[in-house]
Amino acid sequence: MPDGSFQTMRAIEISESGGPEVLKPTSRERPEPGPGEVLIRVAAAGVNSPDLKQRAGAYPAPAGASDLPGLEVSGTVEAIGAEATGWAIGDPVCALVNGGGYAEFCAVPADQCLPVPQALNMVEAAALPETFFTVWNNVFMRAGLTRGESFLIHGGSGGIGSAAIQIAKAVGATVFTTASTDEKCAACKQLGADRAINYRTEDFVEIVKKETPNRGVDVILDMVGGDYVRRNIKALAVEGRLVQIAFDKGPQVDVNLMPIMLKRLTLTGSTLRPRSPQFKAEIARQLRGRVWPEIEAGHIKPIIHAVFPLDKAADAHRMMEQGGHIGKIVLEV
Repeated sequence: MPDGSFQTMRAIEISESGGPEVLKPTSRERPEPGPGEVLIRVAAAGVNSPDLKQRAGAYPAPAGASDLPGLEVSGTVEAIGAEATGWAIGDPVCALVNGGGYAEFCAVPADQCLPVPQALNMVEAAALPETFFTVWNNVFMRAGLTRGESFLIHGGSGGIGSAAIQIAKAVGATVFTTASTDEKCAACKQLGADRAINYRTEDFVEIVKKETPNRGVDVILDMVGGDYVRRNIKALAVEGRLVQIAFDKGPQVDVNLMPIMLKRLTLTGSTLRPRSPQFKAEIARQLRGRVWPEIEAGHIKPIIHAVFPLDKAADAHRMMEQGGHIGKIVLEV
């Protein structure tokens, strides 16, 4: 257990709802691990879209979670709470956290931790949990993508997209993706996408229909919403599954139910942060068994676009909002 020598820590707090400038360095009391938790000495923290939404006041932290932003970290186990098992002090871990990642220390349920793959450094490991938990939960647990099926991911060059492309290819799926520039499309191809579609110059519905002899794709992972929902329905094959995890173009849509009925489609969606520790632990267990060996073998690797020191979190948010990044943005503590 900690000896009490370091009772405070550096952190980044949201001083008020607003733009990146509201992210302020601060000193906070260091958390202690509760029952079933470990305390991580944070080496790096990933930056994700929910962080930006929380900062803007559109995605409040759930009850009981830290008000500090940050949903994924890497580091070493500093202390172990009562009833926490599976880890020893000093173990290198990465973890999906419920908040509080933008700090020198973070308490997290032990079962939401995963070992840092030997093939990766701490910055790369910090880019794994939020995106990989999200992709595995939605694409494989909810939509049931399997070997031999076809998969379309919108926004393939971002953190979610780059993870989804690689995991889907490792499973044996045919992968389509959309991106906003030819450069991003090329990056998606390098990650393993079979066809990258520049949505500014090409119609993804037409391309998918052409590439699948008018059949469509089996699974679509969408973060756009709005008018993409109707187009996604057109692009789905019979028995296809559409999974919604965000809605940058808005949540309200008018949908014709007839093609959903005729093609026996499934429209679903989810949010991860409010789910129980037990559910997140099950995702971690499946990732460790199914995806971590692919990372260790070098078949899957997080793509890092930029690394900022913790105190420059505002600059990291500005870069993410500009939208030109390919892969993940990470804060180094």
